[in-house]
Amino acid sequence: MADLIEMRGIEKIFPGVHALKNVDFELRSGEVHALMGENGAGKSTLMKILSGVYAKDGGTIRVGGNEVTIDGPRAAQALGISIIHQELSLMNDLSVAQNIFIGREPRLRFGRLDEAALNRRADEIFAAMNLHLDPRTKVERLTIAKQQMVEIAKALSFRSRVLIMDEPTAALNDAEIEELFVIIRRLKSEGVGIIYISHKMDELKRIADRVTVMRDGETVGTVPAASTPIGQIISMMVGRSLSDEAAVIPDLSAAPVAFEVKGLRRGREIRDVSFSVKKGEILGFAGLMGAGRTEVARAIFGADPIEAGEIFINGNRCHIRAPADAVAAGIGYLSEDRKHFGLAVGMDVRANIVMASLDRFTNRAGQLDEKGMRGEAAKYISLLGIRTPSDRQEVRLLSGGNQQKVVVAKWLLRDCEILIFDEPTRGIDVGAKAEIHKLLQSLAAQGRAVIVISSELPEVLRLSHRIAVMCEGRLTGILPGGGKTTQEEIMHLATLRESAMEPVGEPA
Repeated sequence: MADLIEMRGIEKIFPGVHALKNVDFELRSGEVHALMGENGAGKSTLMKILSGVYAKDGGTIRVGGNEVTIDGPRAAQALGISIIHQELSLMNDLSVAQNIFIGREPRLRFGRLDEAALNRRADEIFAAMNLHLDPRTKVERLTIAKQQMVEIAKALSFRSRVLIMDEPTAALNDAEIEELFVIIRRLKSEGVGIIYISHKMDELKRIADRVTVMRDGETVGTVPAASTPIGQIISMMVGRSLSDEAAVIPDLSAAPVAFEVKGLRRGREIRDVSFSVKKGEILGFAGLMGAGRTEVARAIFGADPIEAGEIFINGNRCHIRAPADAVAAGIGYLSEDRKHFGLAVGMDVRANIVMASLDRFTNRAGQLDEKGMRGEAAKYISLLGIRTPSDRQEVRLLSGGNQQKVVVAKWLLRDCEILIFDEPTRGIDVGAKAEIHKLLQSLAAQGRAVIVISSELPEVLRLSHRIAVMCEGRLTGILPGGGKTTQEEIMHLATLRESAMEPVGEPA
């Protein structure tokens, strides 16, 4: 296969940071080339250079064998290079076709939009993708998976021969991932080259042809995906081996119940959910997308109203009507969308760590204790190993794993005894994921009650002392953790619809 893209000796220097050092990368026609590495390894910087967002400071880029200068996103598109970002950039109020051709719409006389031609062109792209989608549908009515397909169609409308996919499956369920992979394989067969960035190691064997690993701004190596063990790729990424063992379950027989929920209800999203968590326990929540796991967490935290249900903390009934009530009761909630609901990304690390505890640092005159805030921020930066140049660094400039640690620090400073983690490792690399797992285990070991919601079954199995499984708003069973449960047993409960329900597992 011929090289579509050849990048040699790429250099990028930001003030005080040598982000890319003599990086090599190539992409062949009709291949999926996975680009792997921990957050901060340089993957995004390299792809931003290829897609015209950044200018390189050294090295050469060839497209189709010809040396090129990519001085902006339009120049990249003109060369047939498109990027599909993890955070989709579609406009919800517009139709599918309008999103695909925005700024390039066919016009009739007097500048009127030619809707028929617009929809016909979108249909032609969908036909080439073998995708059944009405171009007149508003984007807001589509699933995340279908929105991904629209982004791909938009890229193909530029006649792109190179597609850069950044974490394309981060928010997809298994069925939607299969749907995406069908499209990717079809594009491969037509000679399109795909650069695939993902932290999901299990996807490599299924979709990638080759894997290039980066670490600390340098290329570690390129290996064939099919014949290279996952453990070897992980070692290349992090420079060390990582444990994949299930959690050792402590003896909690004498531990008191820290948190209990009885008869929680909210429409069809939460239907009579009851469970408890002991001090020192990690309770995992598993289920397919839409099962109601996040809805339960938000209801517990007071972010969404409930129709019925009781919440008990250390045996005492607690009335939670708003997040402020939950925080006052000692509950911390780490949302799956940390950038929107967990962090103030435009503020610095210190401000984010202390924001839930400002009352501790404010005197009667309303003045803030800067020295105290600085000291507490330094304490948790050290305790959690947050990698940041200083506590004044803006949170948006940190890696995903370190952003997650900042959210954890915020709730630890607040001294929360009940911690709810919703998708704690989504979008972060394997090294940071291992650190987050250790952190969750250490929090439980300190006697905190920990709830972990995760769409990754291996993660649930590895971390949990017990596993609560949900389907269609109901808790369908609670299974033992610590390697005593299989993925098949979880999936059975996760697909146990109401019509087929029967008592399974221990009492909730």
